[in-house]
Amino acid sequence: MHKLALRLPEAAGRRAGVSGDEQLPPLRLLICGDSAAAGVGVTTQDDALSGQLVSLLAPHYRVHWQLEAQTGLDSTALAALLAKLNGQCFDVVVLSIGVNDVTSLCSARRFCRQLTQCLSLLKQQNGNPLLLFSAIPPMQHFSALPTPLNGWLGVKAAQLNLLAAKQMLARPKAVFVSSPDTLIAAMLAADGFHPSAAGYTLWANQLLVAISKNIAH
Repeated sequence: MHKLALRLPEAAGRRAGVSGDEQLPPLRLLICGDSAAAGVGVTTQDDALSGQLVSLLAPHYRVHWQLEAQTGLDSTALAALLAKLNGQCFDVVVLSIGVNDVTSLCSARRFCRQLTQCLSLLKQQNGNPLLLFSAIPPMQHFSALPTPLNGWLGVKAAQLNLLAAKQMLARPKAVFVSSPDTLIAAMLAADGFHPSAAGYTLWANQLLVAISKNIAH
């Protein structure tokens, strides 16, 4: 189904680093997941989710950040990726996953099973971090998708979001971060499928709020 959209590359730039004054409290951040996490839709990581979120956090923390993301990643592939990070400890993990599960018609049962595996891996092998699940965006507003396909995928996305939100509620260190109910054109990149720089700005700010509420200064 991604063939319906213009194929844009992942954003160029560093995928790990340290930002913020040495005197600030440390924060170990992992951003992981799909093409949106990888910055598809903008040219550089500075304008993508990782760069914008780190810039927002750097005045408050010494941010040790890492990006592990790849175009096409679904919940099954994310679990395999996370398994390779065994032993690396993080304070906050942002998960961007679900769009490819929607487009591949992944069943609700399989999605739940794979998401559970991802969350369990992070808790057991990565220092029990704060987990932030970024909601699957309202795909009915993706301009790359024709009608009625967009509406059907929007319903499927909402279904998986409900399941993910339920899983987050059941965990003491997990938060479901909602997405906007609608997406205006300015929030989408040229492909009509991924965030624009403005879309990444909105997303990063939503995550900042969630981190600020759940991590003690």
